[in-house]
Amino acid sequence: MDKSNEKLAVFSTMPVPQAVMKNVLPAVAAMIMVLIYNLADTFFIGQTHDDFQVAAVSLATPVFLLFMSLGNVFGIGGTSVISRALGERRGEFARKVSAFCAWASIGTGVIASLLMAVFLDKVLSLIGASDETWDFVKSYLSIVLISGPFVLFATCFSNILRAEGQSNKAMMGSLIGNVLNIILDPIMILSFDWGIAGAAVATVIGNVFAASYYLFYFLKKKSILSIGIRDFSLKKDVFEGVLTIGIPAALGSLLMSVSQIVMNSLMASYGDMEIAAVGVAMKVTMITGMISIGLGQGVQPLLGYSFGARNLDRYRNILRFSVVLAFLIGVSLTLICLGFTHQIVGVFLTEKKAMKFGVEFTHILLTTSSLFGVFYVLVNALQAIGAAKASLLINLSRQGILYIPALFILRSLLNVQGLIWAQPLVDVLSIIIAAVLYASTINGYKTRLEYQQAENKHPAAGTS
Repeated sequence: MDKSNEKLAVFSTMPVPQAVMKNVLPAVAAMIMVLIYNLADTFFIGQTHDDFQVAAVSLATPVFLLFMSLGNVFGIGGTSVISRALGERRGEFARKVSAFCAWASIGTGVIASLLMAVFLDKVLSLIGASDETWDFVKSYLSIVLISGPFVLFATCFSNILRAEGQSNKAMMGSLIGNVLNIILDPIMILSFDWGIAGAAVATVIGNVFAASYYLFYFLKKKSILSIGIRDFSLKKDVFEGVLTIGIPAALGSLLMSVSQIVMNSLMASYGDMEIAAVGVAMKVTMITGMISIGLGQGVQPLLGYSFGARNLDRYRNILRFSVVLAFLIGVSLTLICLGFTHQIVGVFLTEKKAMKFGVEFTHILLTTSSLFGVFYVLVNALQAIGAAKASLLINLSRQGILYIPALFILRSLLNVQGLIWAQPLVDVLSIIIAAVLYASTINGYKTRLEYQQAENKHPAAGTS
């Protein structure tokens, strides 16, 4: 078996449960490390016993996540195109897509960092930074902007390596970056007494090392893909294929950041402790959310390859197994978080008012977290088969069309609690939309495929 076929065996011949677990576990592990990194930042800043700095992290986080969203344009879009191309035995095209994603992510990262630096004060006003949190947020963002190109490159290839069956190596880059970040956090935040600026420096170093790992992986020339400038292409079928799937996919993350900025801005009218509380509550629900995202991302290349190879029986078996697994994991994690809410929130917040709101907000957000896994499997299934329009509609709906109006409507009805209840309401509506769109989309594909197969078997049918 040659190198290419050996790497792709997980997609074509390995038993479905084993293939899903082999691809999903490293992706979930990578998301767990991202989760731990996010929790560690808040935890060690919380040890300064300055809840204004905790609030500042809550304000800065969605801005920093914008960079990861841009990385997902090329990472998720590239993974979808590459996995289908490999299923169709189009290896050279897959190499061109990979190289395009590499250089486009770096260039976009440089441009995004420069624009953010120029308009930083306007961004701080937009996200609701108060007099007490302004300097903290500005210090954090001014430093992490340095890592923009590295964040995009690392985010991109933590996805793309899974498309060639290298799920362990895809995980390893994220693991290295996040572990290093976690190690450096207590040193720079507490030992050096740099506070929130120390968290930012640790973040930059972690992302530089993560990106370097993926770079050296390709320099060893063991990949069937490429980041070489000679393989870079701006042909329409390359960039259009990536962006058609990548932009709708990334819009979910992008709008999540935008909607969190809107929510923080609305929450700012109630006070900084409420902002600190909602930031911690969101991090608790991230326990289920990040693992669900990892599960969805892990299964996407398997679905894409099977679909590209026209192996619909394997595709259906993978999807069925993944949906059941996602639901069981979602329920289990939700129950754990509900059982230990006070203890988890108490790790990050010390002020009584912030603690009270943190527990209340967490309980509200957990009401629908058991559904996260099923939602992300369905969304990644749509991305895997190249259903750009359906993917775009779902991502626009969950974090934009539905969520932002819900914030304003429920706030007018329920005040501060309404801002929190908006997310569970939209979660329920989104999974209904995702299920309906997926069913209609896959039925349409199956009908066309069956028609094509019939035409191939009976090319003269219908002629006189």
